[in-house]
Amino acid sequence: MEQTTKKYNKWIIVLSIVIPLAVAGLFNVKLEVKLPVFLPPIYASINAITAVILVVAVWAIKNNKKDLHEGLMKTAILCSAIFLILYILYHMTSNSTKYGGEGAIKYVYLFILLTHILLSIIVIPFVLVTYVRAITNNFEKHKKIAKFTFPLWLYVAVSGVVVYLMISPYY
Repeated sequence: MEQTTKKYNKWIIVLSIVIPLAVAGLFNVKLEVKLPVFLPPIYASINAITAVILVVAVWAIKNNKKDLHEGLMKTAILCSAIFLILYILYHMTSNSTKYGGEGAIKYVYLFILLTHILLSIIVIPFVLVTYVRAITNNFEKHKKIAKFTFPLWLYVAVSGVVVYLMISPYY
């Protein structure tokens, strides 16, 4: 098990660095293809679905429904991956939308956006480590880190929806 965990740890480090760098780098790539404008509500909806899945998954494990919990967590990871792909594709084919609100609400938006971005980077290794600890049957350590992973991931999912709702009038 120790050897398997070390193998996974290398991938966790690589993905935790490569994903944020790739997202940042791909923002500077503009493809001459126009994707539908309706992509932002789709990937915001995926974030909302992810948030619901996370809450139900916690309920499932607290009620000793391990198989349901496992399936929900795999689905949440898949949703997050689909979100990321759609998000990158949209931003590679569209100009960024500027927030048009004024006054205090603009600072609320910027705070939510900034914390969303920062925590979306920070949550990557947490999700990966939590997942690896589960699939390697290291459930004691899995439970310990899941207590941090869950609120971080839930905040990222919910704040993504809030950011979308706040900026959607300006698309």
